Amino acid sequence: MTRQKSTVLLLVFLVLVWGINWPLSKIALAYAPPLLFSGIRTIIGGVLLILIALPKARLLRFKTLWPVYVSSALLSIALYYGVQTIGLQYVPAGLFSAIVFLQPVLLGIFSWMWLGEAMHGQKMAGLALGFLGVACLSAGGLTGSISLLGILLALATALCWALGTVYMKRNAERVDMLWMTAMQITLGGLILLAAGSAAEPWKAISWNAAFVAVTLFISVFVIALGWLVYFKLINEGDAGKVGSYTFLVPLVSIGSSVLFLNEEITVNLVIGLILVVISIVLVNVRFRRSPASVVAEIKALEEGEYDF
Repeated sequence: MTRQKSTVLLLVFLVLVWGINWPLSKIALAYAPPLLFSGIRTIIGGVLLILIALPKARLLRFKTLWPVYVSSALLSIALYYGVQTIGLQYVPAGLFSAIVFLQPVLLGIFSWMWLGEAMHGQKMAGLALGFLGVACLSAGGLTGSISLLGILLALATALCWALGTVYMKRNAERVDMLWMTAMQITLGGLILLAAGSAAEPWKAISWNAAFVAVTLFISVFVIALGWLVYFKLINEGDAGKVGSYTFLVPLVSIGSSVLFLNEEITVNLVIGLILVVISIVLVNVRFRRSPASVVAEIKALEEGEYDF
């Protein structure tokens, strides 16, 4: 029971900080170019995690594991944050986050394909409903012009995130989780900072109080603590189930976008919320089958109707 409560608290923390990340990032982009902003916030988060991980320095094993660190950094950090931050310039923050959270659907499918996690009819229905909920939020949850490029960048962000999570899960037994998180964030930040320095001028950054405050908040809570919590949950549980809870993040994102950016709520948001809640229940709560269905399955097995 204590572990369950801890998991719930971690999930609540993750959903809240990742939800408000989207409008805060949109605000920060008014003061800095996208790649430089992405590099700065991830470098700060990575350095914080390295400081936390130093007492376990013997578990780093960089000479042996650097290919894993670099691959994870490219998928989960450099491509994810780079594409995300560029895409946020084209569509509203709440809408972009809603499209990105196609990720749990992709994660559920990839976890079944490559991690051997269970896939049954109820779970498939839940993933489908989650997708419909996100699609509903994307279609009309917010007002404003919809950029095709912005939508494609959001979908690419979701794909990078799902692939990065599966890659992390596949290599979880080879690496220390804390060092894996710290190294992928730091290396990903270095890649983003190098790309930003090559393509964007540093003088374009406005180092005002708002930019510094938002960047520090995102670096500490969203990136350092957020990714640490996320991969801890993924490593200790079913990746598809943990991913399904992140369907709640765009709801927080849209709510905070309404508060901070004056983005509008519509009926689609309410419908999307209902679909998302039902999706999470279907993916995470396996309803018992009726005795008749169990008997029928046993009978089919005895008669050799199933091939193995």
